[in-house]
Amino acid sequence: MSQSTSLFNSMKLRLWRRRMSVSSPKMTIRTRTPWPMRLVIVLAAFLAGAVAMWFAGYGRFATVSPDNARAMAAEYKERLDQVTTERDQLSTTANAAESQLNIERSAQKQLAAQVKSLEADNMRLKEDLAFFESLLPNATGPAGVSIRRLKVDQLAPNQVRYRLLVMQGGKGDRRFNGSLQLMVTTLQDGKSAMMTFPAVPADQEKFKLSFTHYQRVEGVLTLPEGAATKLVQARVLENGQVRAQQAANL
Repeated sequence: MSQSTSLFNSMKLRLWRRRMSVSSPKMTIRTRTPWPMRLVIVLAAFLAGAVAMWFAGYGRFATVSPDNARAMAAEYKERLDQVTTERDQLSTTANAAESQLNIERSAQKQLAAQVKSLEADNMRLKEDLAFFESLLPNATGPAGVSIRRLKVDQLAPNQVRYRLLVMQGGKGDRRFNGSLQLMVTTLQDGKSAMMTFPAVPADQEKFKLSFTHYQRVEGVLTLPEGAATKLVQARVLENGQVRAQQAANL
């Protein structure tokens, strides 16, 4: 029992010497600043910076004398006048460009209308050329009246436009006097019907024919509401007799 006690005391003495030796770890003691003191330090630094900035600005503005202020004001006024002049020039240029653009747009619309009119004239001339070309073979052909190029177009639900050329073959030394008759086959309410033009005596004058070589005829037929056109037949009459006829589908 005494031997165990002496061994324990010996180990305890060695541990105490190791702690007190040079090789033992150093201990650092730090003093913790209270947070009110840290807040005072931060506020003091902020105030010092603000005072320094104020003095710097005061020193800059203090160097501006009345004469310098007048010179600076004159310089700024000159710059303002220059900018105002440039703005007015740019505004004038923009207005001129917009006016030119409007003129070009108007000219473009006029040109488009002219092109459309020329295209219509060109189509009409082509049709006339075809008519004249169709006349040539009949100059030496058998005498008689014929219908060439009957064309029918739908203008509106109840309006039909017709165009045709009535020709006389042979030498053409005889003047033809007659009339044109149009017979229109319609479909209304599921029923087929036939309409004849001219329908009234007052319209007969518009369908009269009088020519030596050829006569071009065109017009518009007005049908009852709801009537759908299926077939148009043209007849050339002379003294009540049919001399030529031709039909066209719509």
